Amino acid sequence: MSEERNGTRRGGPRKAQEIFDATLDLLAEKGYEGLTIEGVAQRSGVNKTTLYRWWPSKGALLGAALIGARQLELTPPDTGSLEEDLEALLGTMTTLLTERPASDIAVAVLGAVTHSPELASHVKDFFADRIAREQVVFDRAVARGEIAADADPLLLMDLLAGAAWVRIVLRQLPLEKGFVARTVRTVLKGARDVG
Repeated sequence: MSEERNGTRRGGPRKAQEIFDATLDLLAEKGYEGLTIEGVAQRSGVNKTTLYRWWPSKGALLGAALIGARQLELTPPDTGSLEEDLEALLGTMTTLLTERPASDIAVAVLGAVTHSPELASHVKDFFADRIAREQVVFDRAVARGEIAADADPLLLMDLLAGAAWVRIVLRQLPLEKGFVARTVRTVLKGARDVG
């Protein structure tokens, strides 16, 4: 992504964060239909023509915000154990899906992506960015001999994230104590059995 598109060429990273924060705050409050470039401009104090120069549509702006905003920031854990690293990652996911405003953002994006091919393209970029950041967890695990070199990190993360999304967002069930650890153990057992 170019510096101009992510908002850092003019106004710097601080202004980009204000724009991204405003975008996600409005998404959480009003949903995707209520999110507008004009609303983001008003809330962030940035002229809407500047926003349109950096991002040609609200889908493009939201895609950049999903990757660049502090609310959804991801720092891969390094506990020294694949199982504990995955528990930390899944724990972060469950927090994002159960605590506001992140949970409102996730649900709004899930609802909107089915109706907007443009947004779906930007959400695809968000998930590509996520797995790229998470890859180091698997690289370290391979180096420690915890998992086979041909293990599929994308499949493993999809299984973990899918369990959280279905349980929390679709089934609307509370997470019982031990959900994260049990889910990680189940997925890793399957990965090791297949390998």
